[in-house]
Amino acid sequence: MNGLLVMLIAIVVLGGAYLLYGRWLAKTWGIDPKAKTPAYELQDGVDYEPADTAVVFGHQFASIAGAGPINGPIQAAVFGWVPVLLWILVGGVFFGAVQDFSAMYASVKNKGRTIGYIIEEYIGKLGKRLFLLFCWLFCILVVAAFADVVAGTFNGFNAEGAHIVANGSVATTSMLFIVEAVALGCLLRFSKLNKWVNTIIAIALLVAGIAVGLAAPIFVKSGTWHILIFIYILIASVVPVWALLQPRDYLNSYLLVFMILASVVGVVITNPSINLPAFTSFKVEGMGNMFPVLFVTIACGAVSGFHSLVSSGTASKQIKNEKHMLPVSYGAMLLESMLAVIALIAVASFATGEAAAAGYNTPAQIFAGGVANFLAELGLPHNVIFTLINLAVSAFALTSLDSVARIGRLSFQELFLDSSIDDDKMEPWRKVLTNKYFATIITLVLAYLLAKLGYKNIWPLFGSANQLLSALALIACAVYFKKTDRKGWMLWVPMVIMLCVTLTALVQKIISLIGNPTPGNLLQLAFAIALTILGVIVAALGVKRLTETKKA
Repeated sequence: MNGLLVMLIAIVVLGGAYLLYGRWLAKTWGIDPKAKTPAYELQDGVDYEPADTAVVFGHQFASIAGAGPINGPIQAAVFGWVPVLLWILVGGVFFGAVQDFSAMYASVKNKGRTIGYIIEEYIGKLGKRLFLLFCWLFCILVVAAFADVVAGTFNGFNAEGAHIVANGSVATTSMLFIVEAVALGCLLRFSKLNKWVNTIIAIALLVAGIAVGLAAPIFVKSGTWHILIFIYILIASVVPVWALLQPRDYLNSYLLVFMILASVVGVVITNPSINLPAFTSFKVEGMGNMFPVLFVTIACGAVSGFHSLVSSGTASKQIKNEKHMLPVSYGAMLLESMLAVIALIAVASFATGEAAAAGYNTPAQIFAGGVANFLAELGLPHNVIFTLINLAVSAFALTSLDSVARIGRLSFQELFLDSSIDDDKMEPWRKVLTNKYFATIITLVLAYLLAKLGYKNIWPLFGSANQLLSALALIACAVYFKKTDRKGWMLWVPMVIMLCVTLTALVQKIISLIGNPTPGNLLQLAFAIALTILGVIVAALGVKRLTETKKA
């Protein structure tokens, strides 16, 4: 088997799924192009803000992708490339993309409200509060894992204390992107320039940032980057979306598209061999059994509960027209699955021990090294390509941090809000807990403590919680479809399978943490137990609503 054939199979499956299954879902559920979307109906300039399809697609794709579709498949490749490829394609088409589309659809049809509010409306207030608590704890895990990934990508020193030039260049460019995003946000909001002019300006800013990064790398230790990244997240999660979130995602989307196109071109030109075994074993030492480890490790490349939070938490509030929901949600997920396939091809192109010998110790470095090897055969400089791909990966993770910190803050605030209580008559303690700055700080402090454990320790727990969140989102959407007399049977199989996978994984994780009670493991154990209990109760409440018969 070779890389080109694997990629062509993925393109045919994913492209066909969008044209056939995605459009069928849109027709089955019903799309009203003339309906006034929440972005216009509730426009407030902070969270509700209509955006062009390209902008909101860039936000959705950059937010949901993160480091997941690269980290997950590369780690899961120890089971062999065939099971990884099969789950990416099947999971992406029938699980992940369906969840993302249904979550955005339900949100847009309910004034852009989050999955939490949909649970309150169709399942009950108890279900909503428990779900919001689950989401908040989950967001802490995501921030911790992705912040550590970004800090590692920016780390300017190796174990011997020597400079890592590629990381320094990535750090410089990433910091410049933040400044450029603010400038671009002001330009997009206050100018009336043609969208093509805006596009040219965005690309020019992108190229300028990359050029400066390559010429002037900055070298800072990962511990310092942890602090700086959390300061950035604090700011990014409270400022209006037009000022940073939208323009940053718009700017990054070009870099991300470049990364995918460069990877595809590299695979087409070089047609790399697949040097991984097709299948190794159902049990791998240090990883565990294929069920459930394969599924929770691949995570975002096939299905991710985090996507439902983005689809219903931020992107749904920016949709201009209901017909844009299909490409923004279903389409973005399929593109993420394509990226996961490319990551699989990249790691599979290395011979045994070759990646480690080249100094590629993280999934992001393995991916960047593989793509750089492909394009080096075209005469392109390996170090420049390696730096650019690393930059794109960090852009994924940093953009996800922007969104998930905001979602975590909103989840914490909503946890203490009650529609029956007037804002002016709110108790002092409730006013403090619903304050956006307090909610952001308490979320990020806990995430910072977890981040110090390192993403490798957090990832299994993150993956399990992520997939359980997916099951809960599917249950919520299925209940919504049932209560509004829409067909939702296509959500049932993914819902049941994800419940089985994630609860098994969480129980196994809890048992392993109990067996090794270090301080860091005890913190993870508290999260694992809380997430499991909350998930089971919310799932039970949802399934009860889903299976109850209508009263005559």
